Amino acid sequence: MATDAAAKFKSGLFQVVVEQCEGCDRIVNLEESKYCDIYVNPAAKWRLGICNFATHAKPEVEVATVRINPLKAAKRASKRK
Repeated sequence: MATDAAAKFKSGLFQVVVEQCEGCDRIVNLEESKYCDIYVNPAAKWRLGICNFATHAKPEVEVATVRINPLKAAKRASKRK
């Protein structure tokens, strides 16, 4: 099974991981080179942001606070009754 994996990466189809991939659990070390076990071209996954296969990076979610006008809120609440 290990020889099958080595043949997969040595075929030249898979490219070496990029710096952003460091720390990911999907990296396979093979003779001084590191390859992504999931994706053929890791640099393409990082081009538009965070790689969706990355196990070490989580997207940041921004929570926007909405300011509510208390007069309008009271007016809306009185209409519902």
